[in-house]
Amino acid sequence: MQKLEAGIHHFQANYFASNRRLFERLAAKGQNPETLFITCCDSRVVPNLITNSDPGDLFIVRNVGNIVPDVNRGVLGGVSGAIEYAVEVLEVANVIVCGHTGCGAIDAILHPERVAHLPYISRWVAESSRVPKLIEERYGHLEGEARMTAAVEENVLLQLENLRSFEFVARKLDAGLLKISGWVFKIATGEIFDFDPLTGQFLRVGSGDDADPPALSSRPPPSMQPGR
Repeated sequence: MQKLEAGIHHFQANYFASNRRLFERLAAKGQNPETLFITCCDSRVVPNLITNSDPGDLFIVRNVGNIVPDVNRGVLGGVSGAIEYAVEVLEVANVIVCGHTGCGAIDAILHPERVAHLPYISRWVAESSRVPKLIEERYGHLEGEARMTAAVEENVLLQLENLRSFEFVARKLDAGLLKISGWVFKIATGEIFDFDPLTGQFLRVGSGDDADPPALSSRPPPSMQPGR
């Protein structure tokens, strides 16, 4: 707690003092974020830090495994409500689902027996129960970290599919009023990889180079067809 309290004092004396007008404007006019950013609860993933964005730029939803429940099957609740609010009320122009390397939720998805004693986590990660089968079918030749990375990527793509199960998301995508993207944050290097539906690969943002090596199938799922 002492570290947090010291951080509060530092924030108020430095960042807030230098950006007082920004906070006054946010307080007076409310929020108007351009992007809904769905990511994991992992403490190493800090959306505003890795995107160098200001307060008010991102509407952030965090949960274990950056999961988007499928409307037709999933555990609906706070995540679904936040997506609806961001798209229908705030009218964001972008939705980003951001996974990350070294994700404990992915390990639990691949090995559900390891969290069988944690009923709430077990129920939640079951939303991505399709991922293990995809990994066996497409990436059976991979092992260790490469296999985990493939699972992180496939989990992100699954959540993009689930986003389209929301009628209001599908409607705005089809009308060209909304863009959805799938990212993977590589913690050790600070790199971001963005899924490119044209190549079926995650490409490093800012370089045009693909991941090392790209582990994804070249067949994009329906929600990521070009132009969607």
